[in-house]
Amino acid sequence: MDPATIVGFLATACSVSSFVPQAWKVIRTRDMKGVSTGMYAITVVGFSLWLTYGLLLWQWPLILTNGTCLLLSGFILLMKLLPRQRRDAVAEALDPVGE
Repeated sequence: MDPATIVGFLATACSVSSFVPQAWKVIRTRDMKGVSTGMYAITVVGFSLWLTYGLLLWQWPLILTNGTCLLLSGFILLMKLLPRQRRDAVAEALDPVGE
């Protein structure tokens, strides 16, 4: 495996795994106080653009990484924007035990 591929895999692992703890915390605690709507809106737009760029170039590493990050950051943004009752229902469906 060449160095560029190794760096790409490491970058993908870091990018994707950076959103998992926040998404899981949202599901478990249902607490959105510390989540910035503006920051996640910009992040979702950024990942949408990177995904589009990857699709235009037909580059699977860009498509998979940014598609996955878009789903995770989009989920967090959606949970932030949902009314409390709907957010709780989504979180309950994903993690019935809760915190």
